[in-house]
Amino acid sequence: MRAEFEHVVEPSEISWHHHVRRGTAFDFYWHFHPQVEITLITKGSGTRIVGDSIENYWPRDLTVIGAELPHTFASGPDSADHEAVVIQFRPDFLGPAFWERPEFAAIGSLLERAAGGVHLIAGNNLAAAIRDLGEGRPADRTLRLIQLLSRLADAHSRVLSTTRLRPVSTHARERADAIQAFLAKNYTTPVTLTEVAAVAHMTPTAFSRFFRRTFGRTLTDYLTELRIAAACQLLLDTELAIADIAAHVGYQNLSNFNRRFRQLKRISPRDFRHTVVSQLPHL
Repeated sequence: MRAEFEHVVEPSEISWHHHVRRGTAFDFYWHFHPQVEITLITKGSGTRIVGDSIENYWPRDLTVIGAELPHTFASGPDSADHEAVVIQFRPDFLGPAFWERPEFAAIGSLLERAAGGVHLIAGNNLAAAIRDLGEGRPADRTLRLIQLLSRLADAHSRVLSTTRLRPVSTHARERADAIQAFLAKNYTTPVTLTEVAAVAHMTPTAFSRFFRRTFGRTLTDYLTELRIAAACQLLLDTELAIADIAAHVGYQNLSNFNRRFRQLKRISPRDFRHTVVSQLPHL
C-alpha cells in the first residue's frame, strides 16, 4: 500500500480550503496532497506520523505540513469525540513568487521548513484565529490567513521529519510508503526483518541499508517509536495494567517495555500515566 493521493476540493468562492474534521475516531489514512496543510487538534488524542516522525498528539497540537509530504493522524482507543481544524492551500495560490518578496520572507522560510513538517503549540488566541478563518468574506479571510502565517512564522517551532522522506525515485517512494503502511498495521505483532524486507521486495541486507537511508534510523528503532506512541495513548486513555499495555503494543517482556519506554520518554510508564495527564492542555 502506497500513500494515497488526496484530491482537495477548493470552494468556488475562495482559492484555499478551511474545514473542521469531526468523528468518533480518526482512522489511519496515509496520504499526501499538493496543498500545504495546517492542522489544529481541538479534541481527542492519538498518534501523528509526518514523514518519518512518529509522535503523540493532544488538543492544541498544531502542525504545518508541506505539499507532497505523506502524513496521517490516527486517534487513540478512547471513545471520546475527535476534532481538528484543517486549512489547506497550494504554495503558489497567491502567485508563483509571492512568498519570495522581502516582506514575506519569514513566511517563505516557514513553508520551506514545512517540507519536513513543522510542529507548534497553539495558545488560545492562535487557536481562535485558526477556527475563525472559516467565517467572513473571502477577501478578508485570505488576508487573515496571511496574518496567521506571519504569526506562525514568528512562533517557536521545530521540524518533525528530519530526513523528509524524499527518496530519489518514484519506485523508492512507493517502497517507503508500502513499508510504513505495513508497519502501521502490524507493529503490535512480532515483526521480523525478513518479513518487512519481503514487503519491499528486497533482500534483508539491501532493505536494512534502504530503511536507514530513507527513515534515518533502524527498523528496530522505528518499531519502538510506533509501539511506545501507542503505549502512551493506552496509559492515558485506559485503566489497563502496565503489563497488559506492554503486551498489547508488542512487548511480551515487561522489563524490556519499561526500558524502551524510559529510553524514549525519559520517564517510567507509571510516572507518565500519573503526571503527564495533569499537564495535557484543553481547549
